Amino acid sequence: MAQAASGVAGRGASPLRLALPLTLFSVLFFVAPLLLLGMVSLFDDTQMTRMGLAQWRKLLGDTFTWRVLGATLWLGVKVTALCLVIGFALAWAFVRCPRWLQTALIVVIVLPLLTSVVVRTFAWIVILGRQGIVNSVLAAIGWIDAPLKLLYTDGGLVVALANVQLPLMTLPLITALQKLDPNLQDASAALGAGAWTTFRRVTVPLALPGILAGCLLTYAAAITAFITQSLVGGGQMLFMPMYLYQQASTLQNWPYAAAISILFLVAVLLCVSLFNALGRLSRGLAPA
Repeated sequence: MAQAASGVAGRGASPLRLALPLTLFSVLFFVAPLLLLGMVSLFDDTQMTRMGLAQWRKLLGDTFTWRVLGATLWLGVKVTALCLVIGFALAWAFVRCPRWLQTALIVVIVLPLLTSVVVRTFAWIVILGRQGIVNSVLAAIGWIDAPLKLLYTDGGLVVALANVQLPLMTLPLITALQKLDPNLQDASAALGAGAWTTFRRVTVPLALPGILAGCLLTYAAAITAFITQSLVGGGQMLFMPMYLYQQASTLQNWPYAAAISILFLVAVLLCVSLFNALGRLSRGLAPA
C-alpha cells in the first residue's frame, strides 16, 4: 500500500515538474517585466529619484492621451471590420473552390505572413503615393486630373493594415466554414429560405466562433502595429504605439511612458475579455 501511494504521489508530482520550466519562463519574461513597468510608472520625475503618483494623476487628467487611446481603439475596429468583409469572402471562396485551386488560394492568403512587415508597408507607400500605382492608373484612365492624397490618411492606413492582418482573419474563418455541414444549408433552402436568409440565419451563427477568433487576432494586431501605423500614417496621425515611442525615446520620460503602457495594456485586455465573453456566448450557437 505504501508503495502504491508513493507511486500515485510520484505520478501527481510529475506534471508539476514538467510545468516548472514554463512557469519560470513566464515569470522571468512576462510577469517580472510587467512588475518592473509598474514600478517605473510610480516615479514622479524623469530621473526616477522620487516615488509618487504624479505620473498617474497627469495621465488620468490628460485628455490628449485619452483621445489618442480612443483613436487607436477605433482604428482597430475599422481594420477588423474591413478584414472581416474581405476575409469572409476569401474563406467562402476557399471552401467552395476545387481542391486543386485551394492550394493556390491558400498560398495567396498566407503570403502576407511570409513577407516582412517592413517590406509590405513600404510597398503600400509605393502604391498609395502621389506618383504611386493607384494615382497613375486613375490618371491614365482619365478619372482624376490631379493626384489624390491617399498616403498619410486614415483610409490609406486602414487599407494597409487590413492587408497586413488579413491572414489572421481569413484562416480562422476557413476553419470554421470547413466544419459546417452542407446539408444544413440544403435543408434551409428546402424549407423555403432564400440565399441571404440561409446565410444570415444558418451560416453566420454556426461560423461565429471563427469570426470572433479572427476578430480577436486582427484587432489586437492592428492596434499594436507600430511600423505600419508610423510609416503609412506618417506624422499627421498619432496612435498609442508611436505615442509611447515618443515619450520613451524622444522625451526620455520613462515613468510617463510606463504609465501609458499600462493604460494601453489594460485597454487591450478589456477588449480581449469582451471578445472572449462573446466567444463563450457563441458556443451555444456552435455545433457540438
